Amino acid sequence: MTVLAPFASDPARSRGRLHEEQKGTARGPRDAFQRDRDRIVHSISFRRLRHKTQVFMAPDGDHFRVRLTHSLEVAQIGRTIARALGLNEDLTEALCLAHDIGHPPFGHAGERALEEALAGQGGFDHNGNTLRALMTIDCPYPGWDGLNLSWETLEGLAKHNGPVARPGWALAAADAAFPLELETHASLEAQVAAIADDIAYDNHDIDDGLRAGLLTLDQLLAVPLVARGWDAVRARFPDAEPKRAMRELVRAQIGVMVNDLIAETRRNLAVSGIDRVEDVRAAGRALACFSDAMRDEERALKRFMYANLYHHPHQLAAAETAHGVIAGLFAAYCADPALMPAEWAAGLPPDAPWRSRHIADFIAGMTDRYAIARYREAVGDIDLPDNF
Repeated sequence: MTVLAPFASDPARSRGRLHEEQKGTARGPRDAFQRDRDRIVHSISFRRLRHKTQVFMAPDGDHFRVRLTHSLEVAQIGRTIARALGLNEDLTEALCLAHDIGHPPFGHAGERALEEALAGQGGFDHNGNTLRALMTIDCPYPGWDGLNLSWETLEGLAKHNGPVARPGWALAAADAAFPLELETHASLEAQVAAIADDIAYDNHDIDDGLRAGLLTLDQLLAVPLVARGWDAVRARFPDAEPKRAMRELVRAQIGVMVNDLIAETRRNLAVSGIDRVEDVRAAGRALACFSDAMRDEERALKRFMYANLYHHPHQLAAAETAHGVIAGLFAAYCADPALMPAEWAAGLPPDAPWRSRHIADFIAGMTDRYAIARYREAVGDIDLPDNF
């Protein structure tokens, strides 16, 4: 049995769930956070992540990452860090697996289209939509709406990137239903999940960018962190073919980041005198973080990735097409709600802003390929860029 650190989240001390559940109905010997993790894994919202964009939209290649595989990789990294720090691995895993559930199809391009569509209606935010999906939209249980996750899981999803001073309408509604103390930092498990996300996509997007031919090794070696790692890999495996050496570099770089995070977090906990989970929330700052040196190097890597991969002309062209798909669907459903499936059309509220938000709920839950199919059905044919 794993012994938790005193500042870890303890399922036996959970603040509970929004809806009281009958005792004796648990299926198997699981604690609150294990049940949360399992509810997320078995949800429709989680399954749909397998056809939602991570970096490359509706990719043809089977080896590119999607939101689902990314979330699994984040969970692996998160559990490793949580175990080393004595945190609750199950809560960390639940947060890692669920953190991207609120993303619409086509990633940030789809989100931008929904933000514009809901301008004046409260806007759209994928983090708030994660809470909305898990608390309101995904309804597999007969006794309540949503998955009825524990307070700690919902808090971690709401605040894993830090306190929220001005929540959007979706997050504000979740907070009104089940107050999440948005003004404070979340648990260490949530802080770890947030950085595990950064570590995963910082490194795995390198792998996908190289596979797609949008990045080259020569470009990457302009990043000091990558250059040092490449030199170390070449020293260890001088005869390795470049493709294998690059994959070793990605693995090694993840290890360097993870080890730095663990060491810096331990230092922060020691100097801050943190010995209770309540102290974590009251600390006034994130305690799970990189060292100053690694933080600067990680930011430099991000700047490189934005300039050379995320804003690559191929990616920008695909993003514009994706934006048009989402904007076109929203306009079509506003003009004729009967184009939506009967269940969604029947539930359409009569008044603003909830009418528009309901339509956005439907679109945000779509996968990439479903959105393309529905666009062709409701709007018309569309020319997709090569390798869209």
